[in-house]
Amino acid sequence: MIVGAGPAGLALGNILRAASVDCLVLEAETRSFVEQRPRAGVIEEWAVRELQRRGLADGLLERAQPHSECEFRFDRQRYRFPYAELTGHHHYVYPQPLLVTDLVREYADVRGGQIRFGVRDVRPHDLDSDRPSVSYTDPDTGERRLVRCDFVAGCDGARGVTRTVLPPGRARIARHDYGVGWLALLAEAPPSSDCVVFGVHPRGFAGHMARSPEVTRYYLQCPPGDDPEDWPHDRVWAELQERLAAADRPRLTEGRLLEKRVLDMHDYVVEPMVFGRLLLAGDAAHLTAPIAAKGMNLALHDAFLLGDALVAYLTEGDTGGLDGYSAACLARAWDYQEFSQWLSEVYHGTSSGDACRAGTSLARLRRLFTSSAAAAAFAEQYLGKPSG
Repeated sequence: MIVGAGPAGLALGNILRAASVDCLVLEAETRSFVEQRPRAGVIEEWAVRELQRRGLADGLLERAQPHSECEFRFDRQRYRFPYAELTGHHHYVYPQPLLVTDLVREYADVRGGQIRFGVRDVRPHDLDSDRPSVSYTDPDTGERRLVRCDFVAGCDGARGVTRTVLPPGRARIARHDYGVGWLALLAEAPPSSDCVVFGVHPRGFAGHMARSPEVTRYYLQCPPGDDPEDWPHDRVWAELQERLAAADRPRLTEGRLLEKRVLDMHDYVVEPMVFGRLLLAGDAAHLTAPIAAKGMNLALHDAFLLGDALVAYLTEGDTGGLDGYSAACLARAWDYQEFSQWLSEVYHGTSSGDACRAGTSLARLRRLFTSSAAAAAFAEQYLGKPSG
């Protein structure tokens, strides 16, 4: 049983179906909602190769944009960071709704996986037994249904039901709040750069990420809990123009704002990720703020390891993958958390109002362009490491 039809749950379901393992995915939202839910779309190359190896990357490889450089702007100057030259690897930009659409189609329409959308009142039961179950309300009939299974995979995100049934005293949840918010914007405007741009400015961080030839994702640092309605069109574009300005570049191309929402930057990690027959994956187990664009990559990493471990156990009786699942996933989760916190100081230190933080943040940033060792270390963390 898989609870949640996000990247983790759908990738896991596809891996199980490829091995002829029966599974059922339960999702509280409709299919159209999960296929259109706005989310970031930076996928690390190792994750794309894993998807490709499992027959899940055809649409991605056809439509995704490979990126080999990023750009930092500060003091009205721009600095290109050619991470592909340093590592031989690159990123792909592929919005999460497109990946979810691909995975749903492959799981339900091609591989014959069972999935129920729009379910209500999902409740896991008997998770410490060798025969757990999940009950839910059928959206069409209103009837309660009970499904028995071998394992329950909790892939339903930060607000999902599987987080609410963790046994008291056995789960440790570590949380870090950054004390900043990001105004997430989607603009009906062509990208103003051929790469991702990070603006480090005394007024706050700003980000530019191409989504398509006609649409661009922007971020603006703001107070946590800010009201998006306090950011009208003119104010948004004035701040973006100022924070992303570079002396040798034209002004940003402006356009209609399609989306405005405030994200409060925080992280958390649940330890361990296994509780009896409940196995957590993705945001249900760990949330990484979008500062380093690691969330979807962590979710896919969990799904690859968990899928292979479940297939090995259910088809061969091999427990090794399941025994090591939590530790392997948590090692990567903590590594990405540390990088996110390091990068947050680069992005937000100059606007903190603390002269010492501002000075050290700029020192970190300049070091990327004056030290080959610092550049190589940053490139390795920025790109992520192969799955394993």
